[in-house]
Amino acid sequence: MTNVFLERLGYLFYIVSPNKTSFETVEEVPDYVPQVVPHFLLLFLLEIFISAYKKKSAVRVNDAIGSISQGMLQQLSNVLFRGIQLVAYTYIYNNWRLVTLPWNSIWTWWICFLGVDFGYYWLHRASHEINILWAAHQVHHSSEDYNLSTALRQSVLQNYSVWMFYLPMALAVPPSVFLVHNQFNLLYQFWIHTELIRSLGPLEYVLNTASHHRVHHGRNRYCIDKNYGGTLIIWDRIFGTFEPENEEVVYGLTHPVSTFEPIYIQLCHYLHIWRTFWDTEGLKNKLSVIFKGPGWSPGKPWHGCIEDIPDVKAPAEKYDPSLPSSYKAYILWHFVVLVLAYVEITERNMFLPQFILYVAVLHQVFSLSIIGMFLEGRFYAASLECLRCVLSLAMTYYFLPHTRVLALHSYYQWVFMV
Repeated sequence: MTNVFLERLGYLFYIVSPNKTSFETVEEVPDYVPQVVPHFLLLFLLEIFISAYKKKSAVRVNDAIGSISQGMLQQLSNVLFRGIQLVAYTYIYNNWRLVTLPWNSIWTWWICFLGVDFGYYWLHRASHEINILWAAHQVHHSSEDYNLSTALRQSVLQNYSVWMFYLPMALAVPPSVFLVHNQFNLLYQFWIHTELIRSLGPLEYVLNTASHHRVHHGRNRYCIDKNYGGTLIIWDRIFGTFEPENEEVVYGLTHPVSTFEPIYIQLCHYLHIWRTFWDTEGLKNKLSVIFKGPGWSPGKPWHGCIEDIPDVKAPAEKYDPSLPSSYKAYILWHFVVLVLAYVEITERNMFLPQFILYVAVLHQVFSLSIIGMFLEGRFYAASLECLRCVLSLAMTYYFLPHTRVLALHSYYQWVFMV
């Protein structure tokens, strides 16, 4: 048991055996993310305790719930649309590959490690420099805090808009090898979302670290469009986008969204692009709104002007609505049981009828949205919560028992203490 726990902990640091993580087919590749969910939780709790002991800035419950909600939405979308990102990669590999690299070769494993990280650098950079791609990626940057929960704040749509950056690898690297490294590259980036780790000495020259990634998440002017690396920081050093941590970082978007409602955060920049597109004159300028940088406007360079970005200094005021303690307790209780239901859905989704699965996911999305409204103290949140409770009761007594998924049924009984 201990060996399994430590082995899975190594996934978060890319400490894995090439032999144990090489597979012939995509079907054999494990889904590593669910395996490390307990590690996410334990490390996050450890971060909270250490921060409290060192009297550093406390983890804000509202922001942490907002971040975890975004991660749940992203993973729930994967439940509904399994494997869609691999379709184009597999097609190119099966029909157009130039070389067949052996799936069980250590050289293939290391080539793919470098290839995935190189591809990630460019897709990450493009996600900051192309407005329509930024519309998805801005979700990850919308938190005004920087802790391990921030790593879970992910876009539902990003995976479906940046898959093309890995396609050149399909000319040689088997899909199964790519899928392994695509997961580990993402998992590595969990632990670098913290303020507790200051410097790793000589490793800072090669690896992407917490210090480097803090700069990437900053809205200080010196932080803008810097440090795109996933596992390695060498690409930023080579291509001129590296910036060391020189002063205290202020986190979040240059123009904060000031909300905890997850669906709005997922879609708000698409709405901004839509409005700007129709308000801008000329076809060329309209296309530039979509494909140039988020800061572009007619007469300005591709990335906009740094002078247009507010010159913030720490400490900066954060969006932090005040709520009664009873509200906070209610929100926290229902969020915890929603997380338990989410775990059951993701673990048992293969055994659920498609219609039941869609209903369960929609209930999760609706519930997370209402919790976001509660966190902001919106006056209509209580009315929507009454509706949610009625729907949940209906699912408990009339719907879920027929699915024979007893764990999900037990979850709804816990919600209502029945």
